[in-house]
Amino acid sequence: MRINSLAVFCGSKTGNNPLYEAEAKALGHLLASKKITLIYGGGNKGIMGAVSNAVLEKNGKVVGIIPEILKDREHHHAGITELIIVDDMHTRKKILYEKCDAAIILPGGFGTMDEFFEMLTWNQLSIHDKKIFILNTAGFYNHLFAFAQTMQDEGFLYDKIEDKLVILNQADEILQYL
Repeated sequence: MRINSLAVFCGSKTGNNPLYEAEAKALGHLLASKKITLIYGGGNKGIMGAVSNAVLEKNGKVVGIIPEILKDREHHHAGITELIIVDDMHTRKKILYEKCDAAIILPGGFGTMDEFFEMLTWNQLSIHDKKIFILNTAGFYNHLFAFAQTMQDEGFLYDKIEDKLVILNQADEILQYL
């Protein structure tokens, strides 16, 4: 699989563990070194800012998609390669999914989970077949994986979890998939 662009879904806050930001930066540097375009939410704060700034530090390409309503709240990134301002969150997510070849989920909050679950659902429904990676920095998503296993064990999933997700513990593990 050749990945030319990777959507990164992550928090507009950095969280409490410094490893979240460190791994986001490592991922950004890695993307730039492999000439993979970062497609993300367009913010300049938190994990979003860390990954986008890391790509830019290494002269990589960054495309941000941000709804007008979040332009100030998430402090849109004025220094990226391309900033697309859209009317609403639905349009933002649709463009993020269309522009990427695959996606990776980093630590984040409700917005990150919304983007992740929508992309995963669209994958399940064959709206797309893009690979979805989860960067499980410091075990951030362990409880989510346990819950997903419960959904599978109880017969609510159509596919095995491992057929839909690739779980990574460190950013550089994605190299084997690029």
